[in-house]
Amino acid sequence: MYQVSSAVTMMETWNHRQNRETAIIRGIDRGTRLCVQCEQRSAMFSRVRMGIVLLAIIVCAILYNHEWFVTGNWVLVGWVVVFIGVAHYHNRLEDGLTKLRLWIQIKQTNLARLQLNWKDIPDSHIVLPSDHPYGVDLDIAGGHSLLKLLDTSVSNEGQTRLVSWVAHQNDHPQSFSEWTFRQELVKELTQLSGLRDRIQLEAKRVSHTLLNGDRINVLLKDSLEIPHLALILGVTGGLATTNVVLFLVWALGLGPGYWLISFLPYAFLMLMVGGRLSHVFERTLDLHMELHKLAAVIGLLEKRSFRAVSAISQVTEPFRAGEGLPSVAIKHLAKVCSGLSVKGHPLIHIAIHLIGPWDAVWTWYLQKVCGRLRPLLPSWLDHFATIDAGMALSTFAYLNPHYAWPKRRESLSAKDAGVAATAMGHPLLPHEQRIRNDFELRAVGQLFLVTGSNMSGKSTFLRTIGINVCLAQAGAPVCAESWDWSWMRILTCLRVGDSLEEGLSYFYAEVKRLKSILASVSGAEHYPVLFLIDEIFKGTNNRERLLGSEAFIRELTKGHGLGLVTTHDLELARLEDELPGIINVHFQETVGEKELQFDYQLRPGPCPTTNALRIMAMEGLPVPKQESP
Repeated sequence: MYQVSSAVTMMETWNHRQNRETAIIRGIDRGTRLCVQCEQRSAMFSRVRMGIVLLAIIVCAILYNHEWFVTGNWVLVGWVVVFIGVAHYHNRLEDGLTKLRLWIQIKQTNLARLQLNWKDIPDSHIVLPSDHPYGVDLDIAGGHSLLKLLDTSVSNEGQTRLVSWVAHQNDHPQSFSEWTFRQELVKELTQLSGLRDRIQLEAKRVSHTLLNGDRINVLLKDSLEIPHLALILGVTGGLATTNVVLFLVWALGLGPGYWLISFLPYAFLMLMVGGRLSHVFERTLDLHMELHKLAAVIGLLEKRSFRAVSAISQVTEPFRAGEGLPSVAIKHLAKVCSGLSVKGHPLIHIAIHLIGPWDAVWTWYLQKVCGRLRPLLPSWLDHFATIDAGMALSTFAYLNPHYAWPKRRESLSAKDAGVAATAMGHPLLPHEQRIRNDFELRAVGQLFLVTGSNMSGKSTFLRTIGINVCLAQAGAPVCAESWDWSWMRILTCLRVGDSLEEGLSYFYAEVKRLKSILASVSGAEHYPVLFLIDEIFKGTNNRERLLGSEAFIRELTKGHGLGLVTTHDLELARLEDELPGIINVHFQETVGEKELQFDYQLRPGPCPTTNALRIMAMEGLPVPKQESP
């Protein structure tokens, strides 16, 4: 039940990880060498372009000075053609260099995720509420957190879906079929590292900010109805055409300046219409960048042919279901938004409107395009969000090929609830520091009472179980050699602090958290609760802590839950003889010369040692002589 994994398993794990790390480093090295070569070639072409310009100036000056104007003109034309050709090739080279740099950056970030080099992993800026049932305790969000490690999303919707899969499992439990489909999607995406890198690369080429699908949905949901727009467009268009014709007649000296007569009502109408169209500009300002990014990433998916029976094929089916390609339709909308964004350049905007009703034309065009895309584009965004979140989990799986794909128990009976894991470790700890344990928690009502010395690993072990359950239920692989479990609601009480805003003491805050756990365990109509409680009632005195802990543990074993409780009260170990669901386990230390040594291995039975006084004595604090080491 709690054996440590074998040395053979540890060696195999190390080899798998080392092979993946070596492959990524080699790829970065090759890309870096190629990048240096391209930079040198780009610098050479910059000098060539400068040389072409200077040589053209010198040659043409000599020819014109000798009055060889025809020859000089032909030489000038030839040099322009050559310059355009060289510039075109140079621009392609620069574009390729930009892609290569982005690809190297993606690989370097993946290496940082594999090595848990937190400072080189981009911040996800995901924040969970302080009263989240397990987010704070299990390091789900934050600077050194699971979501920071997982989040490779390129869209806000993909990031939101990833957060939902990882951090809102209690609110949105997945049926067996839904979860199986999600895991299959992640497994398939794990094999497509090239596609994942291309999607990241294309998204970053447009911008480094997340694609904001909310802005696109707002544009589509807004009716954009402008009263009498067709009539306004007809009148202003007719006046604009009249203006241009009369202006040309006047400019060519063929008639008087009657264009002023038609221009005045045209200008008046444009001023009146401008206010009505201002909200359209606000909706479309810079939106073409979001649409270009969406078109780029969806374009990569619509061109791929996946197996018809695969999970990826089902998720990407809407991209192939219509008559045209989604990327083309989205680029069409981006073109319209780009046309309307001219208003962001006042001088150009005024100059264009002197010729014709630019805003009215593009607004009318926008209404038509939005009408066609309104029933389609929200679905495309939703399905891409699923792919985006799935790619985040599949990148995690790809970087950790030695992690196990969990097997979920289909039965919902109380006796089948729980977790059975071998060689389980904490995924947020560096590989060199990670200690693996076998563990099995079976059936509703079972409670492991974990005792042990200070710093022996009790709290970390609880977090190891919780975060791996979280990964399994999200559809990702877990840090273990094998993993078998049933769906559970996760509730924790590991990190409890004073709440100055609510005026709560540490002890009262802990009591409120434990009350919430007990209330959830009492509801048998939901999935079983996995409770993880660290040092129960440590905020009160010894006598009341012991009495309260015993009563609380007895009540926990009667509810619809199972889990672990750590304590320093060794007197609670006797509950194993009274309650069939209680199992005593412990961590312990060995006493070295002037230091305590911990192996972080889970052992059966209550802890036979304590170390508080040893630690106090080692740090020079006074302790009773008979208790000092």
